[in-house]
Amino acid sequence: MQERQWITARRSELDALAEQLTKQLQEVQVERDEVAIAERVLNRLAEQVQADAEAVAPVAAQVAGRAVLPIPHRSDAADKSALPGDYRKILAIVREADGPVQVRAVGERLGLDASVRGKLEPLRAKMTKLADRGWLHKRPDGRFTARP
Repeated sequence: MQERQWITARRSELDALAEQLTKQLQEVQVERDEVAIAERVLNRLAEQVQADAEAVAPVAAQVAGRAVLPIPHRSDAADKSALPGDYRKILAIVREADGPVQVRAVGERLGLDASVRGKLEPLRAKMTKLADRGWLHKRPDGRFTARP
């Protein structure tokens, strides 16, 4: 009779364990499904970001009937020769500097009248464009450094 009690008790333990494992398996399957959904969403977002980046890539443009040279992203250009001449000069001045440079210092080196603020704004725009395209780094204090 003792064997029957043991068998009944053991069967009860195994049934409880099976129920617990079934519940855990269901929880794991639900989480796996959620991870699969998250992976699909992440892949779609990555595809969208890549498509948006390609759509934003600079293209040849015309302004007032003249061809305008776009400033290529640094990663897209083999070297600085892809830049228009005035941008190459700005890049060379910043690279020659010992540290971060202000727009005023670059303007002085280019022969601009640095005492007139309006004369420096087009230069600031060019330097910002170089920073936006990865050729320069614009620091929070407004000065620029060359990227290695």
